[in-house]
Parts: sequence; C-alpha cells; structure tokens
Amino acid sequence: MLNIATYRFTPLRDLPALRQRLFDAAQAQGIRGTVLLAEEGINLCLAGPADGIAAWLAVARAQPGLHGLPTKDSWSASQPFGRLKVKIKPEIIRMNMPTVRPAAGRAPAVSAATLARWIVQGHCDAGRPLALLDTRNAFEVDAGAFAGAIDWRLQKFSDFPTAVAAHRDALAGHTVVSYCTGGIRCEKAALVLQDLGLPHALQLEGGILKYFEDTGGAAPGWRGRCFVFDDRVALEPTLAPAPLAA
Repeated sequence: MLNIATYRFTPLRDLPALRQRLFDAAQAQGIRGTVLLAEEGINLCLAGPADGIAAWLAVARAQPGLHGLPTKDSWSASQPFGRLKVKIKPEIIRMNMPTVRPAAGRAPAVSAATLARWIVQGHCDAGRPLALLDTRNAFEVDAGAFAGAIDWRLQKFSDFPTAVAAHRDALAGHTVVSYCTGGIRCEKAALVLQDLGLPHALQLEGGILKYFEDTGGAAPGWRGRCFVFDDRVALEPTLAPAPLAA
C-alpha cells in the first residue's frame, strides 16, 4: 500500500461538491484514510494501491487551487486505515485564530538538508543559537523528537498560541525552527512566532516526514520514532512502520 500525506493552504469553494468528488474518486480506487476540507485548504492522509493513489491524485490536482499538490510518500504491507472519511471542517488544522492565514503569505521555511547541517554545527549560518520548537501534542513528542527540542507538553494545537506567548522572551535572539509531523501545524505556528516579534522564526519544510525522506533515514539529531495517526502508529527515520512497543 502506498501511503500519502499532504496539505495545502489555498482558498477552496463549493466544499460539498468538492467533498463528494474526492470521496467518490477515492472509493472507486479502494482508497482509505482521511481528507479534511475547509475554506482555508486541504489536509489529508490516504493509503491504497499505487495505481489507485495516482488516479485519485489526478482528480484532486485537477481541482482549482490543488494543481501540482505534492505528497510525502511511504509504504506499508497492509492497509493502515479502517475506512474512508472526507470531511468539511472550519479549519484543516485547528488553532482558533482566524487572523492567522497561511494562504495570504507563509512564513519562511528551512529545508531538511539545511536544518541537518545546522543541527550538526550547533547554530544557524548567521551564528545564532538554534531553538527547535516541537508544536505537536505531548503524546506525539513522547514517541520521538529532535534532541533538546522545546516541548511545552501541549494537549492540543489550539494551546500553542498561549504557550508561545508565555515563553516568547526565552526565544528572543535564537533562530527558532518550529516543526511537526508533516508541516501543517508549523504553517500557522511560524506565523504566530513572527507576529510576536521573533524575526528569525522558521518552519521545517514538510515536517518530520520530509526530514526523514530528504536525509535518507539518517535524520541527524532525531531520537526515537515519529507518531502517525493510523494503524502503523509510528515510523522509523527510514519511514518503515515501527510499533512503539518494539
């Protein structure tokens, strides 16, 4: 089974019709997983036969705003999702801050290769100390994280704005790289950091999964596994499934 994950912040219209179109296309190809739609964009994790995924992506990419939608890919021996869900939501990742709109202009991002180099050298290229900021929930962090990353024991992503406001001064003078599983939470988190007057706030492009992919599984600085929201439970830096009890 080919597993894909992706998101895009882009204005979407006529959500009920789009929902039905994407649901029907996925069902016809034997695909399972979750697609979230909102006026602010799309967020999805799906799995199915490779040819079925390709056919579904052709349908999705033909929709206004979704042309060229990239994916982060991994493989599993069996279907990791129990059913197919395509839902319309107020937000594709809930923060409860409607003024934070990545589609209007995203925060700067750092590539996996550059972050790996910064981690090894211990600072960014400008010489500022590096602060890795985990924006995931506490139970996700417990499965694995970057060594020395900041963890505020978040219970839900909507707790992030309050937490970062309380710790803003400790981040001053650092190059702050926010990260999450696939990058979607950091799209909003990095904008909040910038709004709080932290000019050197960046997001990890593509999140942890892209970091694993682009570093070939070496993943400098990473410790443990990456929690994922399907039956695989967690992934090694090689993107191979790895149960947390193993």
